[in-house]
Amino acid sequence: MLGTGSVRLSGEPADEYVSRSAAGPTAGTPGSLFFSPVAGRRVRAGIDDTSPIEIVHLGDGAADLLVDGEVVAGRLEPAALHCPRQAYITVSGTCIFCCRYCPVPALPGRRKEVDEIVRMVGSVADRIDAISITSGVASSIEEEEAYVLEVVAALRPFNLPIGVSIYPCPGTPARLHALGVAEVKFNIEAATPELFTAMCPGLSWEGVWESLSTSVTLFGRGRVYSNVIVGLGETDEDLERVMEDLAAIGVIPVLRPLTPAASLAGMPRPSAERLLSLFEVHGRILRRAGLDPRRALTMCSACTGCDLTPGRDA
Repeated sequence: MLGTGSVRLSGEPADEYVSRSAAGPTAGTPGSLFFSPVAGRRVRAGIDDTSPIEIVHLGDGAADLLVDGEVVAGRLEPAALHCPRQAYITVSGTCIFCCRYCPVPALPGRRKEVDEIVRMVGSVADRIDAISITSGVASSIEEEEAYVLEVVAALRPFNLPIGVSIYPCPGTPARLHALGVAEVKFNIEAATPELFTAMCPGLSWEGVWESLSTSVTLFGRGRVYSNVIVGLGETDEDLERVMEDLAAIGVIPVLRPLTPAASLAGMPRPSAERLLSLFEVHGRILRRAGLDPRRALTMCSACTGCDLTPGRDA
């Protein structure tokens, strides 16, 4: 499943277990689901009728995973909003930037109204432990941040930890912290500044690093995260170096396997062997820095569906 990233879904109707994303590389796809072979462990896989791996829904969430001649019994885990136990909401499902791995700019996305978002969270409030907010950039970085701040303020009455992942501008970490946000994720995306420039034209590598450093001072070590995509053309040495640099300042790196999409649709997904090897390095770096993703309250490190998470996945 690490190497393929997708499954065929068969058996009983399972729409209530299918999550559809308005952002990121899976935006505009048939959706994804969460399969849990053991309570507290889960994997998220995209739904693809051509996948060599099959999940058979037996009814009421019970499911069998069929892979390489083996049958693994488990359950389909319902997503509250986008992922289990969280309301993970994309504020603006559109973006003025054209990162090469992201399909969102080509999709007919829209911005959700603040009242709409409050209603969405309210509809699942009895089955979530956290709220996570992400967003594209609908018109400008500054305007998007201001709108997300409105959303966060409107969600505070739910008294749940809130995590925010947006593209930052100067002062973004302080403004989010002042509103009571618990955790932040600012993504450096690529393992090297050269790859970042090639993959994310118009965005600033240095600006993201500055926001990450500032955030650790405000939110604390281990409460700040950053996605690093595996499979953009970097070496394993590049990834080890950038993980070391992030951990050294108290940021937890999140290794995100490339989902080939947009202008990178023809690139291969990283192999399972490479991801497992990097997982060992990742865990060693985090342990040495005293950073533990098991403490995560929000966002990807609390979910663990898309990525191998040291300390949670073994």
